[in-house]
Amino acid sequence: MFRLCHFVFVVLFSSISSVSFAQVLSIDPQTVEAKAWVILDPQSHQVIASYNENEHRAPASLTKMMVGYLSLQAVEQGKLNLEQIVTVPEIVTTVKSDESRLKLHPGEQISVQALISGLIIMSANDAALTLATLISGDIPQFLQLMNHTAQQLGMHNTQFDNPSGITMQNHYASAFDLALLSQAIVKNTPEYLNYSKQQEFGYKDIHHHATNILLKKDPSVDGLKTGYTEAAGYNLALTANRLDPNTNEYRRLIVVVMGTASKQKRADVAYRLMNIAYNYTQTKQLFRHDQIIADIPVIGGQKPIYKINLPQSNSYHTLSLLTDDMLLNAQQFDNTSQRFILQKSPLDVLEPLKQPQHMAFSIQLLQQQLDAPLIRAAMPLAKINVTQFEKTIHEVDIVQDVELNQASWWHRLAAWIKSWIQLIQGHSIKAVIYPINTP
Repeated sequence: MFRLCHFVFVVLFSSISSVSFAQVLSIDPQTVEAKAWVILDPQSHQVIASYNENEHRAPASLTKMMVGYLSLQAVEQGKLNLEQIVTVPEIVTTVKSDESRLKLHPGEQISVQALISGLIIMSANDAALTLATLISGDIPQFLQLMNHTAQQLGMHNTQFDNPSGITMQNHYASAFDLALLSQAIVKNTPEYLNYSKQQEFGYKDIHHHATNILLKKDPSVDGLKTGYTEAAGYNLALTANRLDPNTNEYRRLIVVVMGTASKQKRADVAYRLMNIAYNYTQTKQLFRHDQIIADIPVIGGQKPIYKINLPQSNSYHTLSLLTDDMLLNAQQFDNTSQRFILQKSPLDVLEPLKQPQHMAFSIQLLQQQLDAPLIRAAMPLAKINVTQFEKTIHEVDIVQDVELNQASWWHRLAAWIKSWIQLIQGHSIKAVIYPINTP
């Protein structure tokens, strides 16, 4: 018999993949005071807007996000315990007095919990070196782990040459790569945010106030990391989690800014970009119901048609809440009203829509017909392009396990004769595509 065997896959592609898609919003980079920046939606994996996002730049202490990520993974895997008391290694003597540090001494006893807190909240370089040695035995082995993990996460414009973020020629990362790392932290080690949202930290005689000044300004902000060196400028990886009044669902966004001019400027730029994205884009589930999107002819099968099913999907898609693909001036966005003020007198406010418009879907069949017998796992059958303002912003691959049984020889003969008659009459059997229905 003809049947779909076991599994139906919806594979979501976005700007995170090697395929390049249009950004959701067009923000004039000349109006954003940062050398490189990116806004990422970790639910849809889409880049909402960016500039110089793949440029190699000094990450400074944003490097420590990877150290924190690997440390918390080690805790989750049982290799470390937060209450575990460890001995500070000799390597901490390389930390200079002008660097951020816990003032650790070789042979000193300290808990893993205190080390991770000092790393994330205070950006302590001696905590980074101690954790690196604890996890991998020595710094070179830990750097291999850092770079291997970076490649696994798709951070192809990143190379780590030290765990602390000290400026070195072969130590670099891109804004996009650091957004990918932020996304992995949020997804795989969300407990990181319990540290990065703390506004202060104390250890012995040290009392440190968090350098992410947005933690005091907005309770929805809960991370991730600040960084500064003279070569890097002021960097910030920022994330927040807010309730969307239009969908009544919580939504997380990630912003990375690199190379700003000051501590205040990095906060202002990142916060403005985040607020723009929250107010002028929306993340939606577009495929909430099973539906047939195409019929493909089956040659020699017990049934003549194979139906491609677009299954219900929990995948999210980020869409613009503007009426057209206009170029936005970030300087015109007002954080108080959370709106673009296009003109002050007379007042002209750019209001976002309640729901995205000008969406379209196009289906590309990857198989025009199927030949029975056929048994194939994870067979690519179709691609769905999600477009807005006539730009492809997302792509969905339909992949299914297919099993087709062959018809008896006399049924195949009858079908062959029928197809020849239809061909003579000018009626060949072709695949049929159906429109996609969305909520």
